[in-house]
Order: sequence, then C-alpha cells, then structure tokens
Amino acid sequence: MINKIKPVLLFSFLLLLFSCSSNENIDKEPPTENKIPCVSGMAGIYPCNNYDLLLNIPLSTFGATEGNDSWGWTDPTNNKEYAIMGVENGTVFIDITNTNNPVYLGKLSTATVSSPWHDIKVYKDHAFIVSEATNHGMQVFDLAKLRNVANPPANFTADTHFTEFGSAHNIVINEDSGYAYPVGTSKTGTYKGGPLFINIQDPKNPKSEGGWGTDNYSHDAQVINYNGPDARYIGKEILIGSNENEVVIVDISDKANPVNISRISYANVGYTHQGWFTEDAKYFILGDELDEQRFGNKTRNIIFDFTDLENPKEHFTYTGPTAAIDHNGYVKDNTFYLANYTAGVRFIDISNIESKNITETGFFDTYPSNNGANFNGVWNVYPYFSSGKIVVSDINKGLFIIKKQ
Repeated sequence: MINKIKPVLLFSFLLLLFSCSSNENIDKEPPTENKIPCVSGMAGIYPCNNYDLLLNIPLSTFGATEGNDSWGWTDPTNNKEYAIMGVENGTVFIDITNTNNPVYLGKLSTATVSSPWHDIKVYKDHAFIVSEATNHGMQVFDLAKLRNVANPPANFTADTHFTEFGSAHNIVINEDSGYAYPVGTSKTGTYKGGPLFINIQDPKNPKSEGGWGTDNYSHDAQVINYNGPDARYIGKEILIGSNENEVVIVDISDKANPVNISRISYANVGYTHQGWFTEDAKYFILGDELDEQRFGNKTRNIIFDFTDLENPKEHFTYTGPTAAIDHNGYVKDNTFYLANYTAGVRFIDISNIESKNITETGFFDTYPSNNGANFNGVWNVYPYFSSGKIVVSDINKGLFIIKKQ
C-alpha cells in the first residue's frame, strides 16, 4: 500500500510545483524583445544614463519624413496608453501599452498642407491639434476611436474642424478650466499672435471667447488654475506666456477683461521659447531657444522665483553639459524633463531648486551624431504616464519610448 501511494504523492507535488511556477510566469510582464537596456552608457547606438529604450518606430512607418510634437493619452476605460505624435503631413496614433507589440493605429492627415510644425494637447479624451500650415485651424479628434480600429493603420478624420483662426504655432490647454489657448497665430490679426480663448468644455463644439494681444506674439504658454504662494491670486486662472523676448504673467479669469500682472526679461535673450511651473507654482523654469547659437553658451535654463506674481525675480541660471539647444521642458514631481534637440532628453533633479542647486541625473540621446547647437533630434517629451513610460518625438528618427531603470 505504501509503495503505491508514493508515486501519487510525487506526481501531486510536481503538479503543484509546476502550477506555482506557471502562476509566477503569468504575473510577470511579457518578454520585451524591443527593449534595449542602457548598459555602460549605451543602449545599442544611443548614449544614455539611467534610462532604457523600450521602443523606437521610424518615421517611414508613418509615411513621413519629419517628426515634431508629441503628447500622450491614457484610456480611462482600460488604462491603455497611447502615444500621439505630429509629423509633417499629419498626426499619428500608436498603442504603446505593450511596447513589445505596439500598434500603429493610424493617421489624421493635416487639415490643409504639410508643415514642420504641429502641436497637440489632450482634454476630455479628445486631441486638439494646430499647425502652422496655412488655414489649418484646430482639428478635434475623439480618441475613443482608437479603441476599435479594425484594420490598422487607418486614415482617420477629424470630428470637428474649427476654422475661426488660420495657422497657430502652438496650443495650450488648461484641463481644470476647459479652455484651449492657441498661440502664435497671425501677428497682424486682432490679438497680434497672442493667446486666443476657446471654450472646449464641450470638446466637439468649441466656442471663441476672445483673446489677449497686449503683450505681442506668444510663442508658448502655460495656463493653470493658480494655487501657489501668492495668496492674492489663489483660484484665479493665470497664464504664463513665453513671448519671444520676455515672460508675461496675465490673469485671464475674466475672458472679457484679461489683466496683465507683470512681465520679466533676462540677460542675453535669444528667443524666449517655453517654460513650466514647478508643482508648487513657486518657480518657473524657462528655456531660451536661440541663446546657444547667438551667444555660444551651453544649454541654458533660467529659473524665476514667482512667489510674488506682481514682482517676479530671476532666481538663478542652470547650465547643461552640452552645447545643444533646449526646446520643450516639463515638470513631474521633482524632475524636470527637457527635450534638448541633439542632446536628446535630459532628466534634471529639481528637489533643491530653492537652494539654487539642480542636477542632471540621467539622459537618453536619440541623436548620437553630435550635441551641437542645431535643430535636429528631440522635439518633445511627454512624461505623464503612470506606468513610467516616456514618449519622445525625434525630428529625424521618429518615436521613442524610454523608461527609467
């Protein structure tokens, strides 16, 4: 009897062992053949530090030759993650939930003609797209369409084409107020290239509510419902405009009566390009796009102290390690994510910004040819996925997805 039971017990034990092993494998992420780890300063051909390459899709896949802006969307129904990228002839949408099996879902063609400049932001599960293409206006695309694409890549159409303005260099969205702010429209128009005010609370039915043209052409901006250290403005909708040769601070709470709060400039202005608040809204990190070429300095970011919105002050200047031009920068937690053209994406710890001490802690260089002051390499970086995936759009080499080690 004992001899007959032993084989059964052994079989049961092996079955249990196999079952536990199988469950362990189920819980693990699928293999990531597209992933190239950053080892000894390189991820394949790309110089790096602390960030791995998960995925690279070349421009040819998108039927394009030049990349520009990028953004991201997380589907609230299933938590799938999508990269949205501008190319010269439209906007492309990619499911990057599994970077080992990405899906190029399709393209929304430019509304008029091709252009090297497109800009994209997302609000209420809709993408809002502008371009410097002649008479492009604003395309509104319902991202729910990405859930069921039968035969990708599809040729998408816009759900709304808003044509109450022509071209725009950029678009800003305040998700808390439900307003879009195209900037860099016609310098000869009513608002001289300053921000337009468009109510997008009903995304497919945008409504114009004026604009602000007192401070001339606005290249880019950030707009927030203010909850920072200046108690006089808590609850107000505040616009910080990067306006070619200065930074302007405007109270736009009353769309019919915007109020200029203050403005500030700095030494060796090349082109006041773009900036972003720290999360406590105390400091504003600005990038100047042309100072590297005009003055020969290395990558430079000017940090302003906005504790007093009516009396902003220059706090200090951060100088990066290369000669590359800085483009767009964003803040998440205590990291400043900088799209740095030929030097790739740079990751800067800003936890000691009050003490005038911020430090680069990593990078991923998508343009290994050089780190010169020219307009190649990374255009934009989107760091806001909860998974930690980071979207990078490269002018020359397409879409990159990277992640901290």
